[in-house]
Amino acid sequence: MDLFEYMRNTTKEKESPLAARLRPVTLEDVVGQEHIIGKDKLLYRAIKADKLSSIIFYGPPGTGKTTLAKVIANTTSAEFKQINATIAGKKDMEEVINNAKDILAMYAKRTILFIDEIHRFNKSQQDYLLPFVEDGTIILIGATTENPYFEVNGALISRSVIFELKPLSRENIKELIKRAVYDKDKGLGSFNAVIEEDALDFLAELSGGDARHALNAIELGVMTTDRSEDGIIHITVEVVQECIQKRRISYDKTGDNHYDTISAFIKSMRGSDPDAAVYYLAKMLYAGEDISFIARRIMICASEDVGNADPMALVVAVNASLAVERIGMPEAQIILSNAVTYVACAPKSNAACEAIFAANEEIRKSGNLPIPSHLQDAHYKGAAKLDRGTGYKYAHDYPNHYVEQQYLPYELTGKKFYEPSWNGYEQKIREHMKKLKEK
Repeated sequence: MDLFEYMRNTTKEKESPLAARLRPVTLEDVVGQEHIIGKDKLLYRAIKADKLSSIIFYGPPGTGKTTLAKVIANTTSAEFKQINATIAGKKDMEEVINNAKDILAMYAKRTILFIDEIHRFNKSQQDYLLPFVEDGTIILIGATTENPYFEVNGALISRSVIFELKPLSRENIKELIKRAVYDKDKGLGSFNAVIEEDALDFLAELSGGDARHALNAIELGVMTTDRSEDGIIHITVEVVQECIQKRRISYDKTGDNHYDTISAFIKSMRGSDPDAAVYYLAKMLYAGEDISFIARRIMICASEDVGNADPMALVVAVNASLAVERIGMPEAQIILSNAVTYVACAPKSNAACEAIFAANEEIRKSGNLPIPSHLQDAHYKGAAKLDRGTGYKYAHDYPNHYVEQQYLPYELTGKKFYEPSWNGYEQKIREHMKKLKEK
């Protein structure tokens, strides 16, 4: 490397975005993703031992896919090459493969090829890599934001280990932000800036687990904020709001506002106001509320406040809960909106809820009343001698699959717990039960 090339590289490093400058060099510097790079995990051991096989990193933007590839580049004894599938073509791959063959032949040294955005390659481009992955000419590291089982050829998938990266936690993001603000070597420490605690929490919350998003915002904040009279650049909530163009919402997950918002959300669904319900849904999502928590509240409302007036409400709510866990944000907001508006618009009845409360109260009051003998289990030898199951009438043997007999304990004869309302499907339930009793 000559002097001019050294100067170009040095200048480029200084002018690089903060997220690039802070990129870890070693595994110990990596923040988050402990589920795949913890010290007892396969990937950690493979990197440390320099015994990698082909792998694919899959996860949302800003979670460390390129970072892990760079760490591998810094720790491996293999030759390391990188291309980006958004701009590279077959010619670029041929050049890497030919070079890898030469290095393997002359030095018995393998080549790691890192392909960023590998899902951008078409099928024929991905197929080209297959024989060279198979014969060990290259070790492939692919990075993708898309599900590799849909976007990467099955043959490459079968020869690779898939590692899914998760959005970074708020604590992970906060650690990176503090590193960015106060690190004088690679960060912004030389600018003499400080970030206030509530601004740190706000930015970590709104980053959505994307480290790059948070670091870009803090870099913009430090570079564009005037110094105060004390000579310090103060990064406040207001500064962060300007940098990421999102207003702060008062929503403390452990405070009154959290409970007030979820209360208004549930009462709006119960009160059949889909506009208010979806508004409070949006407020919670904007503030970073856990989508699983929201989904649980919708399921409860579907059962407690809609009940059998529309039995599909609970079906919709449960399936929405399963869907948001599998899909995640931002698409999960659409699924939650679907469920919220359905539950809000559904006919309402709390009859099922009142039924279990009334039954609970009766149990507390009357205790363990004996079950009528004809309902007791008769599937064992000697049951008849004990008069167990004797006289039981099998409902399906009678017209309309119904026969009148005592089901409650005799002490509760005639007791009512479930009283269907006149709303929605419960009206049909009420009419059906009335017809049965009349015959």
